[in-house]
Amino acid sequence: MRIPLALVGMILLTGPVTAFTQDVQSVRPLRVTALGESVRFLPQDTRLLDDPASLERFLDALDGAPPDWATVYGKGHNDPGHDDRLFALNRERDAKREGKPALGWRIAFVWHGELSEYDPKAGGFGVALGPKFTQTSWGVVRFKAEDLPGNLMAIPNPSLRKSLRRMVEKGERVEIDVVISGKLIAEESLIYDFSHDEAGLGMIMPVVRVERIDYVMR
Repeated sequence: MRIPLALVGMILLTGPVTAFTQDVQSVRPLRVTALGESVRFLPQDTRLLDDPASLERFLDALDGAPPDWATVYGKGHNDPGHDDRLFALNRERDAKREGKPALGWRIAFVWHGELSEYDPKAGGFGVALGPKFTQTSWGVVRFKAEDLPGNLMAIPNPSLRKSLRRMVEKGERVEIDVVISGKLIAEESLIYDFSHDEAGLGMIMPVVRVERIDYVMR
C-alpha cells in the first residue's frame, strides 16, 4: 500500500523543521546494497524491523498479545461505543507498557523512497517518500516518524550519478529504500487505530523520534 511519493515529498519539503531535526543528517550517501545488509552500516544496537516476523517480536516485547480487534470495532464508526473502546484500549496499553525494556530499543524501519530533481551543486537527488504498510498477525503496522527533516537528499557514487540523472530527467521512476532509525517516543509509543481503507482492519502505529536516515538502492 502506497501514497503518492511526490505529494509526500512536497509536504516534507514545505513542512516545519524543528530544532531537533537539525541534528539529523538528511543529506546522505546513496548506498547500493541488499536491504538486509543495512544492519552493517547501522549502529550495532539497532534492530531492523522490516518484515512481519521482526515486527511481531517487537510488538510481543511491548504489549504481549494483539487486541481483540473485533470487539473494539463493534459495528464500526456508527457504533456509539466505538471511539470509547478504542480510546480505552490505547490508555490501557500505554499504562501496561511503562517500564518495558523494548521502549528503549533503537530500531530502524523502512519507507518507500523515490529520487526526484537533481541538484548539480550538491551532486545529489531530492528524495520523495511515503510510508510502508506491513500486514502482521497483529494487524497492519505503519510507522510514524517524528521530527523528520524536510531537505532529504541522496548523494550517489560518481559512477552512478550520470545514469541516474539521465533516468530521472527522462521521467523514469528510480525507487529506493529510506531506512529511518530512532527510538519510540515513550509517552505515545504505540497508537492503535483502524485502517481507513478496510473496515475492521486493525492498525498499529509505532511513533519514532528520528535519529538517523539512510538511503539504500537494491
